[in-house]
Amino acid sequence: MPKLDIRLRTVASLINPQGDASVVHGDIGSDHGGLLVSLLRSKRIAQGIAVENKSQPFDNSCRALQGLCAEVRFGDGLAVIQPGELTSLSICGMGAESMVKILEAFPDRVPDHVVLQPNRQHELVRGWGLRNGFRLNEEQIAWGHWPYAVISLQRAKVSEFDASTPNDPAYDDVDLDAALLFGPLILKRWEPKFADRLHQEQAYLQGLTQLRGDYEHRLHQIQKVLAVHAAR
Repeated sequence: MPKLDIRLRTVASLINPQGDASVVHGDIGSDHGGLLVSLLRSKRIAQGIAVENKSQPFDNSCRALQGLCAEVRFGDGLAVIQPGELTSLSICGMGAESMVKILEAFPDRVPDHVVLQPNRQHELVRGWGLRNGFRLNEEQIAWGHWPYAVISLQRAKVSEFDASTPNDPAYDDVDLDAALLFGPLILKRWEPKFADRLHQEQAYLQGLTQLRGDYEHRLHQIQKVLAVHAAR
């Protein structure tokens, strides 16, 4: 089994950080099963459940997880998971639209801790968390082939406050639109590598002859964020 790349190592680091010895972790779209293999061998989780809806990745995960405290189920997302069965869940390497569709299909089967690594449209994942009573307890950028955002969400207690406003301290003192797009904790840390990336993306977008829709919105948010930090 090859070692995990920086993307999946970052995901693994955010799963069961408290070291609970009884965690049952589900991984949807496990592909080769590598994440669960690593978590099980390092005793980060007690049991793993991989979910695949394509035959080749299903076979790959079956081979990788053979002999470990894990099983591989063939099906779509949380359809093959029972309510209350998982302690935590990860979904990696797909678009945020697909992730949100999986999470919204069976809301009663989503565990209290979810770690997501969307390939694009990160704001959809963060928005899902806010709408569904999850708080952002950590997010990191894995600087691999692309800057991959890894987002860790924890279900909050039922709020007595207005559900139409963000009830998550992570979003305090930061512009909501920018925070959804880039991540409130990432913005607050403002690491040099992240700032450099924003400058590079700003230059790229400004060089395009036409900007429409999401690209125009993204450029506006980048300019706004950079201006705020330049003024500090």
